[in-house]
Amino acid sequence: MDFREAVHDDLPAIVALLGDDVLGKDREAAVVDEVYERAFAAVAEDPRNELVVADDGGEIVAALQVTYIPGLGRHGAERALVESVRVRADRRGQGLGAELMTWVVTRAGERGCALVQLTTDKRRADARRFYERLGFVASHEGMKRDL
Repeated sequence: MDFREAVHDDLPAIVALLGDDVLGKDREAAVVDEVYERAFAAVAEDPRNELVVADDGGEIVAALQVTYIPGLGRHGAERALVESVRVRADRRGQGLGAELMTWVVTRAGERGCALVQLTTDKRRADARRFYERLGFVASHEGMKRDL
């Protein structure tokens, strides 16, 4: 398994992963359009963002986005924010998600981040248990506001 930064050719597989999800099926488009193209370009051009894929012999089987956030808190520490973690349906339950998350946590540590944070939808009880098994702690109550 090769974990690497996504390239443009990976975009259709990433969009498919985003849509192949209980929540994503209602909020993601079925095909790559100009909105996804612009978003991909913005992430790819931003040195504080990485779109990471799990490449298994040329097949994209998982993806996530990590954003490195500078801050004054924790004595000026940078933190890594992990979002949009997806594993292809036929590869779930095989340890791939844990391997990908371990890789990104290691990467953040090597970069000097003081912590890795993420949110998970309250409707995803399995995801919460998954992150807890990896050492993540539900230490805060997150809040969001749609615009």
